[in-house]
Amino acid sequence: MSETHDLVILGSGSTAFAAALRAQALGARVLMVEKSVLGGTCINWGCIPSKTLIHAALFYQEGKLGATLGVGNGGGEIDIARLTARKDEAVLHLRTTKYLDVLQNVSGLELLKGTGRFLAPDRLQVMDRTIRSERFLIAVGGEPRIPRIPGLDATPFLTSRGALLLKTFPKTLIIIGGGVIAMELGQMFQRLGTRVTVLEHGPRVLPPVEPEPALAVQQALAAEGMEFVVNVGICSVAGDGNGVRVETEREGERGMFVAEKLLLAAGTAPATKGIGLDKAGVDTDSRGFITVDKRMRTTTPGIWAAGDCTGGMMIATVGAREGITAVDDMLNPGCGCTMDYLSIPMGIFTDPEVGTVGHSEESARAAGFDVEVNVLPVSAIPKAHVTGHTAGVIKMVADRTTGRLLGAHIACHRGADLINEAALAIRLKATVEDLANALHVYPSMAEGLRLCAQGFSRDVNRLSCCAE
Repeated sequence: MSETHDLVILGSGSTAFAAALRAQALGARVLMVEKSVLGGTCINWGCIPSKTLIHAALFYQEGKLGATLGVGNGGGEIDIARLTARKDEAVLHLRTTKYLDVLQNVSGLELLKGTGRFLAPDRLQVMDRTIRSERFLIAVGGEPRIPRIPGLDATPFLTSRGALLLKTFPKTLIIIGGGVIAMELGQMFQRLGTRVTVLEHGPRVLPPVEPEPALAVQQALAAEGMEFVVNVGICSVAGDGNGVRVETEREGERGMFVAEKLLLAAGTAPATKGIGLDKAGVDTDSRGFITVDKRMRTTTPGIWAAGDCTGGMMIATVGAREGITAVDDMLNPGCGCTMDYLSIPMGIFTDPEVGTVGHSEESARAAGFDVEVNVLPVSAIPKAHVTGHTAGVIKMVADRTTGRLLGAHIACHRGADLINEAALAIRLKATVEDLANALHVYPSMAEGLRLCAQGFSRDVNRLSCCAE
């Protein structure tokens, strides 16, 4: 059985749906092919379930903070069954309202369940059906990367997906990896009663983040009881249903860590296995991610790719914009539609939260800018002393010649909200003086952006509250 469609999309997550809706608005009939659950990683196994539990853990921690301020006792027993039920409710609600209802109520969108495999650049097989199209978008997302560790095949372990499905929380947990997932889930488990140890092979956690905010997060999490071991190599793992053992080497010395559970948080791999990229002639990089240009075109004409499977900024909003860019390019040739990653903000939902946008100090220098930097401790923000959240820093990167803001990197309470203002400033090519002169609500955490901008030209420690 052979059939033809205007556009065929592999995947049904946020990237796929954003692309499908843009294509439908432009008059194309779209077929989405999905082998698993509608909605993809973000709704089902990533953003929504994890942030629901992380937010609950924040409430629990705020109760403890309130106790230190004289409000209540804080702490108390955790109702895990109720907590996981709330998480499942959030997932089901958003999967239904943002995906299933859209699919049923928007004409021109069709979902086909099954695994799609390319037979050729213009043909896809899904079970007994052969799908033809002049346009394909690969939006299959990513999956947890499983590192090669001796003994792992015989050792029970968790990935981010399994960790979010636990019905009881372990007393102790070892996390291999020090990236975003490790920090977010590690702090969540620590706050909900698990003793967490993070093993990171590099010199610090959150390697892609600027050193100052990354260190601020590590210090804040360590103050809550998390243990961090950096510059450590994993030699082997072993264990059974009763516990796990991780043997390590650090600075030439062997060590061993024991815990009830093991969580692998070693990054993301593209979920492209078995979809026939070789038969489609689609190239991948050394890590297996699909190679694309700024228009999201692969090396094969007629095939585009977007989202986590391309190995870029692995966040839902970026994947969605990449999907839209791909559709605009394929249905409106010559539009010049390309991705501008420097103006896209990213958030990490630790506490303090991390927000980052634009150039890092290193990348700005590599791009040829005459760079100047200012770093403001969050303790310099009056609102931080009101809330009790004084941990963190705000770092700004600017062009010394023009004063233009090139990058902002934040670790502070509600930092994922604050970074949006900095992203707008970068998109509009604002200067640090523009931010320094922009009035902010007092007291507010967002005032920290103004203070950091003022710090390029004056000593903010000598400014009174609300001073110009």
